[in-house]
Amino acid sequence: MKLNTDCIRNILITVESMDYGEEWSIDDLMNQLSSYSETELQYHCLQLIDAGFLNASTIESLNSPLQILRIKDLTYSGHQFLADIRSDTTWNKTKEIAKSIGSESLHALKDIAIGVVTSSIQNSLGLH
Repeated sequence: MKLNTDCIRNILITVESMDYGEEWSIDDLMNQLSSYSETELQYHCLQLIDAGFLNASTIESLNSPLQILRIKDLTYSGHQFLADIRSDTTWNKTKEIAKSIGSESLHALKDIAIGVVTSSIQNSLGLH
């Protein structure tokens, strides 16, 4: 499955809205993000776990692939990444750069977002 960067961002924003100590099933997430299929949400949550951005438990059985059991919270790295891509302006610039260089991996998106934010800070401080 191809990585959908907007799905990634929407999952991060939605999970951040959870109350402390609350846990969600994939069905709960689907209720919040109804424009995505269960398969899309499963896949992208697993990618976020692998990237170290999402704290969730998984289950695997012999007859089915790895599945999200419970979504618990964003990790510290997940909060940092979301803080960098929360602004629509920063997010759109990040996606534009990623597309132009041909790298839309989570690692690349994170690095690009940091660069976009750093550049914005420098411009605001008159350092450019």
